[in-house]
Amino acid sequence: VRHKDEGRRQWEGAVSRWTAKMGCVTRTYLPCVVLLLCALSLLSYMREEKHIHLAQLNVSTLRSSFPLVGWRSSSAVRTVHWPPPPERSNGYLVVRCNGGLNQQRSAICNAVLAARIMNATLVVPELDTNSFWHDRSGFSGIYDVDHFITSLANDVKIVKRLPYFLVNRRRKRRLKPIQMIPPRNALPDWYISVALKKMREHRAVYLSPFAHRLAEDLDNPEYQRLRCRVNFHALRFREDVMNLSSSIVSRLRSGGHFLSIHLRFEMDMLAFAGCVDIFTPEEQKILLKYRKENFAEKTLISSERRMIGKCPLTPEEVGLILRSLGFDKSTRLYLAAGEIFGGERVLQPLRSLFPRLENHTSMATSTELQKFSSEGRGLIGPAVDYMVCLLSDVFIPTYDGPSNFANNLMGHRLYYGFRKTIRPDRKALAPLFLAREAGVIEKEAFEMKVREAMGGSWLSGLQRRVPPESFYTNPWPECFCKPHARMQAHRCPNPEHMLAQDDGDDNSSDIAA
Repeated sequence: VRHKDEGRRQWEGAVSRWTAKMGCVTRTYLPCVVLLLCALSLLSYMREEKHIHLAQLNVSTLRSSFPLVGWRSSSAVRTVHWPPPPERSNGYLVVRCNGGLNQQRSAICNAVLAARIMNATLVVPELDTNSFWHDRSGFSGIYDVDHFITSLANDVKIVKRLPYFLVNRRRKRRLKPIQMIPPRNALPDWYISVALKKMREHRAVYLSPFAHRLAEDLDNPEYQRLRCRVNFHALRFREDVMNLSSSIVSRLRSGGHFLSIHLRFEMDMLAFAGCVDIFTPEEQKILLKYRKENFAEKTLISSERRMIGKCPLTPEEVGLILRSLGFDKSTRLYLAAGEIFGGERVLQPLRSLFPRLENHTSMATSTELQKFSSEGRGLIGPAVDYMVCLLSDVFIPTYDGPSNFANNLMGHRLYYGFRKTIRPDRKALAPLFLAREAGVIEKEAFEMKVREAMGGSWLSGLQRRVPPESFYTNPWPECFCKPHARMQAHRCPNPEHMLAQDDGDDNSSDIAA
């Protein structure tokens, strides 16, 4: 909006100077000329920046994919200097990916890249069994292991387990790696100098923990494209997860378009953010106790946190935003969330605004529900939520701070067909919600102000990645190409050099229809 206003002022100034100089334009035509030039300026700006303002969109427009404007997703290698892995590697790399499903997912991408950097043979990554989700099924319980190995064969060698070696003629023993703790956001130099030295000494290294242990912003675009090949092609969920996701998507689509919402309103996030004053005194005690036991001591004032946009949106606030944007009671919403703190009491305002509120539990059959409650397979629910949100018409993250689920999904939706994502500006919206709660703003004025506050929100489209935005949230331009781009770095590779993955072999391909 700021750029649009500046553009309008520049055009008006230019026209005024031209008119004064020429003295041949009458007052009758001057407003029309100014209006026309301003419109052309705005259209040119929007076309160049590839974004659309929510205040100018209707509901039907929101549900369509963003125009491709000549770009396509591509993680294919674009250089001849990317040979396949040699027959003999420098040793074995074992990693333990801690955290939830999507933190583990980015760690797996980093593990593959680290193995490539070190010329190491990667052992299928271990997944944290002590995470919040209590999933003990491991990598093979969530992902298609054989597909993971074969799809990356041109990049790294991957084995399912460490090999045995002969101790003597009668006895053999599995290779035991030496454990190391990588620095947080380590540069490739650390892996080449420190980790590789240990690998050559011991034949295998075990890196644990392995969350955020390789820097995201790397100068080598081929490294970033490898991450995209892992994230969007090699990491395909197991067949039973894909089939369950497909069934739920089909049921949701039978009623028309649907929106997905990642509602980050669990106890751990609320305690971490310090957002407690909207709850009852008893609930506040629970949150404060949890924060004291699990996070570093820090004085946080809940009302101040909310005003600067550091609190997750409440379910009611999400409903009010959607209503202000023109979605009515007939809209079907899919809720991807953990256990909502406050339960049905805090969900009720959203449900009253949108009665067709669903989640994987309400959309699954009794037989399918048994899979969600299977002992030791706690990541099935988040995996299904991920796929349903990926294929929804519109995705709405309510908190894109330290949320790996939302960040990864926004990047995947961008890669998979430029699908629309609404990112509410919590800081701009906070005063409006407070004014509504105080009863000092009418409904019509509130909804208009919400649309104005949302006017600068990015939908999908291509935009430059600005720190601290994550590469996994926005993999442009490294993982996109344009057939006839002016810049060589943005140009699509020759067909004979392109990888098969770019033809749509990703998590969503099996259920896109």
